[in-house]
Amino acid sequence: MAAPGRPNSALGAASIPRGRVLRCGGDMIKLSRRQPTLCCSSTAISSPSSSPSSSFEGREGTGKERWSPFQRIMAGALDMVEEALIVRALERPRALPKTADPAVQLSGNFAPVKETPVERILPVEGQIPACLEGVYLRNGANPLFEPLGGHHFFDGDGMVHAVKFRGGRASYACRFTETERLVQERALGKPIFPKPIGELHGHSGLARLLLFFARSLFGLLDPSRGSGVANAGLVFFNGRLLAMSEDDLPYHVRILPSGDLETKGRFSFQGQLSSSMIAHPKLDPVSGELFALSYDVVRRPFLRYFWFSPEGTKSKDVEIPLEQPTMMHDFAITENFVIVPDQQVVFNLKEMIRGGSPVVYDSAKVSRFGILPKFATDAKDLRWVSVPDCFCFHLWNAWEDPETGEIVVIGSCMTPPDAIFNERDESLKSVLSEIRLNPRTGKSTRRAVAPQSEINLEAGMVNRNLLGRKTRYAYLAIAEPWPKVSGFAKVDLVSGKVRRFMYGEDRFGGEPYFVPRGDATLAEDDGHVLTYVHNERTAETELLIVDAKDLRQEASVKLPSRVPYGFHGTFVSSGDLVNQA
Repeated sequence: MAAPGRPNSALGAASIPRGRVLRCGGDMIKLSRRQPTLCCSSTAISSPSSSPSSSFEGREGTGKERWSPFQRIMAGALDMVEEALIVRALERPRALPKTADPAVQLSGNFAPVKETPVERILPVEGQIPACLEGVYLRNGANPLFEPLGGHHFFDGDGMVHAVKFRGGRASYACRFTETERLVQERALGKPIFPKPIGELHGHSGLARLLLFFARSLFGLLDPSRGSGVANAGLVFFNGRLLAMSEDDLPYHVRILPSGDLETKGRFSFQGQLSSSMIAHPKLDPVSGELFALSYDVVRRPFLRYFWFSPEGTKSKDVEIPLEQPTMMHDFAITENFVIVPDQQVVFNLKEMIRGGSPVVYDSAKVSRFGILPKFATDAKDLRWVSVPDCFCFHLWNAWEDPETGEIVVIGSCMTPPDAIFNERDESLKSVLSEIRLNPRTGKSTRRAVAPQSEINLEAGMVNRNLLGRKTRYAYLAIAEPWPKVSGFAKVDLVSGKVRRFMYGEDRFGGEPYFVPRGDATLAEDDGHVLTYVHNERTAETELLIVDAKDLRQEASVKLPSRVPYGFHGTFVSSGDLVNQA
C-alpha cells in the first residue's frame, strides 16, 4: 500500500498542541514540536522489548561506550551542526510536503507500535479452516525513533506481524527485523541514517548526506554493514524467511516453534550476493527457482538481473543496459522469460541541488518493458517493447500467449506516476490493466481489465501456484478513500467482473493475501484470503479469513494489539516450518 497523503483518520488528531504529554490507550506519549500526534492503543516511538535470544545481543559494533575521547568530541560537534544548521536553519523554516510530513505520514493507524511477544489462544469468531496450518506474516514500516526531519511512510524500520495457525487456534507476535541500521541507531539512541525518501530533499537533504558521511568518516557509525530497513517484502525460500527492501541485502528471520520471530542476520546467500535485492523477487512455483533484480542509483550498471537454484546457488549477474537509474519496485516472470519494466519514475540526484526530490517523473521518457530469457547469461537477447505513458508500481502476473506470441502482463497502472513520492494536485488513480507485449514488432497494447468498476486496485496477488502462468483471478486491495484500503476485490481477468468484500464503516485494511487450499491441481480460486483489518473507531485490529470462491467470511481472529497499515506478506505452511534452516 502507498504512503498516506493526508491525515484523514479519526485517530490523526493533528490539532492537539505539541510539546504536551498525551495519554492514549494507556501509553504516555510526549509530543515535541516536530513529532506527529500518535494517538492509538499501544502506540509509542520507543525502544522495543528485547527480541528472543537475538543473535545481535553482545555483538561488537558501533556504540557510544566504544568511542574514543576524540570521537566523543566529534560526535558532539556534529550533533550541534545537525541541530543548528540542518534542523533549525534548513528544515524547520521550510514547509514539508504531505509526502514527507511526519504529522501526515504517521497519523492514525499509520503510526508505529511496540513489539508484541507471543500471545496464544486468541479469541476467534467463526471457525479457522482446518487447511490453514502455518504462519501468515506481513511486513511493514514501523519507525523506532521519532523523525528529526522529513519522513515518508516507506522510510520506517521493518516490523513483521505473524499469526500462527495450529489445530484451529491462533497466536500472534510482532517483532522488529533487527537490521544493522536499527541495531546501530538503537545503540546510539537516535536516528542517524538518512531517510532516502522523506529527508533527501533539496539542500537539507544534501546536508544530511554530508553529515552521514562525516559520522561514518569518524567511525561513529558503520554503513558498510548495511543501511536498509527490510520493511517491504517477504519470501520463504530454501528454508529461510527473508525480509527485504530494495536498499540492502535481505534479512533472515526465523519463525520459532512458539510463533515468535528471531532475526538471524543480514543474508548474502553464503557470500554469493554482494548487491542489494529488490523487495519482490519471484519464486517459480514449478521449478522452485528464485528470480531477482538489483538496482543502483549512483553507479553503472544501474540494473542487474540474477537468479538462484532451489538449493540457493546464485547465477552470474546479467547487466541490463539503462541510460539512467530507474525506480524498479517490481517485475514479472513467465514460464520462459523475465519481464523488466523501465518506466518514467527515475532517480536524478541533481534535482536535490535545485531543491527537489531525487525521485522524479520524467515526462520525456517513453516507458518500456524488457523481455529476457530466464536463464540468459548476458543481455544480448533482451528485447524492449515500448508501453507509452505507463507506470506500474506492481505487476501481479505475466504469461506467454501461444496463439499470438505475445507476453501478457497484468499490473496496476498509476497516474500521476510519482504521486507516491511527490505531492501532486491530481488525485491518484490505479487502474488494473492488461498489457500485451509483442517482442517481434516491439509494439504493445493496453486495456483496463475492469473499466466499469472505476476503483483504485492496488496491493494484492494471484494464486502463487500459478505465478508466471495464465491466471483468471486476481485479489486486489480497494485503495479508497486513497490512501486507505476499504476492502478487497476478486477480479475476473477474462470477463472483467469485480466482486467486492467491504470491511465496513470506519474499518480499513491492507493487502489481501491468497492462500491456496492445496496444490495447483485444485480450482484456481480454491483457497482463502487473509487480511488485517483495523477499526479506527475502536482502535482494534483483527485478521479476517475469507473464502476466496464466494467471498464469505469464515473467521475473524481478534488481535491483542493494533496492527498498523503495512505492505506485503507471505504464508509459510507447517510443512515448511519443519524444514527451516
